[in-house]
Amino acid sequence: MKSKSKTILYSGFLSGTLDILAAIIIYTVILHQTTAVKILQSIASGIFKQEAYTNGSQMAFYGLLLHYFIALVFAYLYFKIYPYFPILRKSFLLSGLIYGLFVWIVMNLIVLPIVFPKLPPKQFDFPLLLSILILIFCVGLPIAYITQKFYTRH
Repeated sequence: MKSKSKTILYSGFLSGTLDILAAIIIYTVILHQTTAVKILQSIASGIFKQEAYTNGSQMAFYGLLLHYFIALVFAYLYFKIYPYFPILRKSFLLSGLIYGLFVWIVMNLIVLPIVFPKLPPKQFDFPLLLSILILIFCVGLPIAYITQKFYTRH
């Protein structure tokens, strides 16, 4: 990538796409727990609450937009902090793992409990581990790799 903004956009859209595809493939195709529309509506429910489940594809689209907005925010944040933390420059694998865990912590222990105060308590089980792995492999590693590539070239 030649510009900062293109790097952020690329890493944000790539990580957002990988993350939502992983969620859809795992939870709809493999585990048969939900539908793609319901996954996207549940993202939209962070803003629209219960109304998100009443307007079908329109709310699913809003959920997708919100999902990409969140991915772009995390891509932007990583891009901005990268030069100030030497540990991030050591290895994109290590930094991607750390950043994926950071994203999981922010989303699951801060954002979701604020947006949805009545969430059930977290238990260390397979679904929790799966959600962490998805964020490491689909968000942390792609953002770390693309950002490292940008900074090593500039």
